[in-house]
Amino acid sequence: MAQLLVVEDNPDILHLIWTQMRARGHQVLGASTGPEALAAVELWGPPQVAVLDVAMPAMDGLELLQQLRATTGMQELPAIFLSARVDRQTVEAAHRLGAAYLAKPFMEEILYAAIEAALTRGYEGLWTAIEAANHRSPSP
Repeated sequence: MAQLLVVEDNPDILHLIWTQMRARGHQVLGASTGPEALAAVELWGPPQVAVLDVAMPAMDGLELLQQLRATTGMQELPAIFLSARVDRQTVEAAHRLGAAYLAKPFMEEILYAAIEAALTRGYEGLWTAIEAANHRSPSP
């Protein structure tokens, strides 16, 4: 069981991810803004993986990840971005930060595979796990 930080400004999506990942045995810290996430981490301690939306009010997910990693002891925090914004510039910015990038709508199995890969094999293992999950999942 790992501690996950999930930051999503859409309450329905936040609840969905929270429910899915709790059902799989993880502890989930949920937040709807960057400042709220920073406060939660200060209170509850560092997560093992961050699942972040990109487009949020007050602070975008890219900036949030940079701030989380600047916190003592979190320089190597694995991160997975979930976003409906799938433009080259944003995806490349996420990859420069060493984060995975999944488009919304997302499949639970792929998100779970990415989280497990981040926990066990780090960033390089994310892509292998995502590819494997894509091949197991039925096409729409």
